[in-house]
Amino acid sequence: MELLWWHWLTFGLLLMALELLLPSFTIFWFGLGAGCVGLALVAWPELPVSGQLLLWAVTSVFWTVLWFRWWRPRSADRTKAGMAKDAIIGETGIIVRPVAPPLGKGLIRFVVPLLGAEEWPCIAAEPLTVGDEAVVLDIEGHVLRVRRRC
Repeated sequence: MELLWWHWLTFGLLLMALELLLPSFTIFWFGLGAGCVGLALVAWPELPVSGQLLLWAVTSVFWTVLWFRWWRPRSADRTKAGMAKDAIIGETGIIVRPVAPPLGKGLIRFVVPLLGAEEWPCIAAEPLTVGDEAVVLDIEGHVLRVRRRC
């Protein structure tokens, strides 16, 4: 079977479109690799199928590594552990996911992002429902200990 340049370009576009259905952000780079093989076949049409597959694998890995190593946007706030307590203790937010003590984690949202995040997981000694205002008492790892605002 002979694979032509337009076969690879079509395959690449299909993979890129598949990324819309399965958002893993890796399929896209295999589609881009297939597009590179299609363009290479325009310049070198007698490239054997085994060479085409090898080129596809190499270019796909190249684009994937390039994205995850250098181009991917890096979040300055990947983890909230080790942040300064003074910046967040005493702040007030709204509960957006209920807290059910003793082990149930809820979610609190702040109007102004605190340490780079608008929402934080939280725990409390008392049950809190959606819409309750809560005050931050402490930080335990990346979870806030809160209490209902009086």
